[in-house]
Amino acid sequence: MRSISRKAASFTESVIRDMNRLAVQAGAVSLAQGFPDFACPPELKEAAAAAVNADINQYAITWGARPLREAIAAKTARFHPGWQVDPETQITVTCGATEGMIAAMLGLLDPGDEVIVFEPFYEN
Repeated sequence: MRSISRKAASFTESVIRDMNRLAVQAGAVSLAQGFPDFACPPELKEAAAAAVNADINQYAITWGARPLREAIAAKTARFHPGWQVDPETQITVTCGATEGMIAAMLGLLDPGDEVIVFEPFYEN
């Protein structure tokens, strides 16, 4: 009895894991993944504790927390005068590049569509 699918069995180790391993061996700073080897800044710990104490502890809606989307819209307007970006309908905040990429592809592509990927590319 197979424990994982044939597709999953064909996956190789992530390039990110390999790069992190090489960075550790070389004593380099790895920017490939979020596991810093230094303490969290006290201001960030205090902000996290304040948010928990204020009961700001629920998942954001799937397209991102409204204050963050509004801040992105405001910054876009500052950097690109004349652009009016609606944070309700034109901004989506994702949990990372993989989620953003798959959300964009699922929203734009149909089965059988052709996609051209140029190198260098994000491995996922």
